[in-house]
Amino acid sequence: MNKGRVTIKDIARELGISPSTVSKALKGHPDISRGTKKAVEELVARWGYRPDPIALSLQGGLSKSIGVIVPEIVHYFFSTVISGIEDLAYESGYHVMFCQSNESFGREVRAVQTLLSSRVDGILVSLSKETRDFDHFRKIIDSGIPLVFFDRICEELDTDRVIVDDEAGAFEAVRHLILTGCKNIVHLSGPPNLNIGKSRKSGYLKALAEHNMEVKEENIIMCDSSADADRIIPELLTRDPRPDGIFAVNDLTAAEAMRVFKNHGFRVPDDISIIGFTSGIISDLTDPPLSSVEQHGYSVGMEAVRLLIDHIERSNVLLPQTKIIRTELVIKGSTKKQVLPVSSLPPAP
Repeated sequence: MNKGRVTIKDIARELGISPSTVSKALKGHPDISRGTKKAVEELVARWGYRPDPIALSLQGGLSKSIGVIVPEIVHYFFSTVISGIEDLAYESGYHVMFCQSNESFGREVRAVQTLLSSRVDGILVSLSKETRDFDHFRKIIDSGIPLVFFDRICEELDTDRVIVDDEAGAFEAVRHLILTGCKNIVHLSGPPNLNIGKSRKSGYLKALAEHNMEVKEENIIMCDSSADADRIIPELLTRDPRPDGIFAVNDLTAAEAMRVFKNHGFRVPDDISIIGFTSGIISDLTDPPLSSVEQHGYSVGMEAVRLLIDHIERSNVLLPQTKIIRTELVIKGSTKKQVLPVSSLPPAP
């Protein structure tokens, strides 16, 4: 046996049979005797043989591997998406290669190059904040490799997509603030180049408009990180009138906003109500617990990998689809109880 990676040739040489017989035995081919199959299986287990996915793809078959590019693996939402991807991929006989862009366009481009070099059968992507050019994704499509975007999608390319109903989730969140009596609601918004930022802002605007509340441009502030919140929230405290409600584009920003408000002597939710978007671990660790919009990341991951595998295994049969995952408003302690009847407002879009 070779000292490096075990190959089919090594197994064939040890057993005195041909490599093609070993290959057929591993695939359960009916032409191979039960005794030969057993001998191959025992040696494979003893030597720890694993098929080489690149070699399989060079032979014209599937590598049974998919690539995934996410902005941040440690982010709660993306970690739940990854769980959904891994569970269904494993059940379907695929293994997964993960790459993290770390919100960098350059790293995202290199990740695509890495996955293409690894000859994956398909790729799942959620865009980085910096991404405004999509030639690297066109390269995937031109290579004939199925591509599915999830959460942060590329609207310029006609591919499969799995998105969260961000607009409806934002609408419900802001409507809840209105129902609790908030009259001066600030939206800490996301990057305007990303669909999630645009959709959550749209939901905010729609909720205000449908309740005949004035839209103030100064109440829409690009702020989607704890560092941004630490810098921006103190300025909000100097306003007259001061905001009485905050709708943040994500939980991390909302949590930091809460910390800054409390450090300045304001009570949540008595003086100001705060609501986020994700409803992850952070929402349970704040004091009080953070009201938030549940994105159902696990379902996003499951649906994304299901679409990808369908395209891998059915090749060009399916037209691009968009799957929408519904959100759920989770009310906790950072917002007041509703004082207005739900019937006073129109239904969510």
